[in-house]
Parts: sequence; C-alpha cells; structure tokens
Amino acid sequence: QLVESGGGLVQAGDSLRLSCAASGRTFSTYAMGWFRQAPGKEREFVAAISWSSGNIAYADSVKGRATVSRDNAKNTVYLQMNSLKPEDTAVYYCAASTLFWGIRQTDFGSWGQGTQVTVSS
Repeated sequence: QLVESGGGLVQAGDSLRLSCAASGRTFSTYAMGWFRQAPGKEREFVAAISWSSGNIAYADSVKGRATVSRDNAKNTVYLQMNSLKPEDTAVYYCAASTLFWGIRQTDFGSWGQGTQVTVSS
C-alpha cells in the first residue's frame, strides 16, 4: 500500500514536499516513482529513483525545480517541488516498481491514491 501526503493549495513560486509511505512489503529494493495527472490530460512521469538512489530521473518540465529522495529505513519516498507554477497543478501519484529501475508507467505495478496539488497564479 502506498499513501501520499503533502499536497495542497499554494501560490506560484511556493514550495511543497510530497511524501509517500509504503507498507505491506519492503520497497527498499525497488525503484519508486512520481507521476501526475492534470485535468483533461494523461498521467505523466515526474521523477523516479532507484533503490540505492544511484539512479534518478526527472521530467524536463520539473528538472531543476524538483528533488526526489527516499528513506529506505522508513519505506518513504519524497518529492520536493520548488518554484511551483500553475501548470504543476495536478493529482500527484506515488508508484512502486518491481524492477531495479524504470521510468515508464508500465514499470510500476503499485500505485497510491494520489494527492492534489493546486498552484494558483
């Protein structure tokens, strides 16, 4: 089970840190990812991190503004988003893979319910 938290309503330029707590099995050996879905749009990749944090990837749209990290001891992954823009408004989903590494949605088999992030201009 994956449970996201940390979303909310913020103004453009603000920061947010999203958290994803995993339970039910150990996710420490698998890649974790963040995806988002804006109204009327398809779900898209945001960031991914391998089990060792040695592999990290970001979508071009958030590169330089986002930092993904994980604490395997706490089975938790984080997404720090800075300089938020109205176009970052979306439901953000945490996902767990059964692979060492992946960035495609099909690489991830477990998904959270999502947390809403709304950025006002």
